[in-house]
Amino acid sequence: MHRPEVCIIGAGLAGVEAAHVLAERGISVELCEMRPSTMTPAHKTDQLAELVCSNSFKGTDPLTAHGILKREMAGLGSLVMSVAMRTRVPAGKALAVDRTAFAGAITGYIASHDRITLRREELRAIDRDRLTVVATGPLTSDALAGELAAMTARDRLFFYDAISPIIDTESIDMGRAFAGSRWSECDTDYLNCPLDRDEYSHFMDRLLAADRVRAHEFENVRFFEACLPVEVLARRGADALRYGPLRPVGLKDPRTGKRPYAVVQLRRENLAGDACTMVGFQTRLTYPEQKRIISLIPALRNARILRYGSIHRNTYLDSPRILASDLHIIGHEKTYLAGQITGVEGYMESAAMGIMAGMSVCARIRGVPFAPPGPETALGSLLRYITDRTTGDFQPMNTNFGIMPIPDGPKAGRAEARSAGARKAFEQWLHEIRQIQVKA
Repeated sequence: MHRPEVCIIGAGLAGVEAAHVLAERGISVELCEMRPSTMTPAHKTDQLAELVCSNSFKGTDPLTAHGILKREMAGLGSLVMSVAMRTRVPAGKALAVDRTAFAGAITGYIASHDRITLRREELRAIDRDRLTVVATGPLTSDALAGELAAMTARDRLFFYDAISPIIDTESIDMGRAFAGSRWSECDTDYLNCPLDRDEYSHFMDRLLAADRVRAHEFENVRFFEACLPVEVLARRGADALRYGPLRPVGLKDPRTGKRPYAVVQLRRENLAGDACTMVGFQTRLTYPEQKRIISLIPALRNARILRYGSIHRNTYLDSPRILASDLHIIGHEKTYLAGQITGVEGYMESAAMGIMAGMSVCARIRGVPFAPPGPETALGSLLRYITDRTTGDFQPMNTNFGIMPIPDGPKAGRAEARSAGARKAFEQWLHEIRQIQVKA
């Protein structure tokens, strides 16, 4: 039997994107996934591209870095973007999905592709003589993480990530909640659970005193700044949550006609609408404390928690010191990295680096240079961030305007200028790589 040309380890968002890119270009792929025989601390199913944290892929506004990234991924025929649009649930300007339908559709596509061989087995070593994309994500097994540390002669790094609880919609007191969005009066995609000043004060007091998970491996925990547990954020000040995930800006409670003092937002978890995620309410409180604290929110006083919040460790590598600009490990020409293990943070960022790794390996097979997008693009800026050897203290990073060049012109029109500049640079790059492919 002919062995597939490329091995991809890990069938999360980055792995399936890399497999999709290669298979659609006529290259045979072996996609290896260790689940369900070997599970991770966060995964619950055997489905590929399972979303273990939020069901949201963040915003779609093309005047934001997240929106630009999605536009570019769609322009490259992203599998994740295509399936996300088909399994979308109402979430205002955010792209949120029914996580079960999303993973099921991805799994079905991969399993039925005639150029992709799905291998359900844990790989504990990397064949350094075979073209390989390591896309094992932040929950990389200890064996493979050790292998990568040995190959790169560097210790792996890590941070901790937390997951928000999911609530049974039927258990919500709709008399104390209201539908609405911060950004549009016509948008009713979010369910809002208001608190007045006294309710918020009592909630904060109890939250600060609540018991947290204190397992040994979580001592001296370093969290990703954009995903802080609510109990950690609360310690930054009495109003930290009111100016953060519980901010009431743009909302009016129809019962009072006024803006609430604070608001806990819920976003639909699935297409059926029978489950809701607590937006920005990631936590590492013990399960009994989660139940007690959540019940202090008036609309959730009798809430049934379908999935409790939790915490898990995410592994990433010191990519600026170990990766070439085409994502292969320096000193190991046939081994590439993709996804969150490279130090990008976020679902779409992970998938995007899967696309880049797939395109890079494809260019190598065809004997043409890999030409990365320019730094004006969201894709190019992420790629540059994780491969820039001048980076000092390397930390996981979402896509954002801070890693993209500042456009000329007044600040007032900077978002529009960034978006237009990114589009122009992306389209020019697409034209150039197509010309290279024609010549090849």
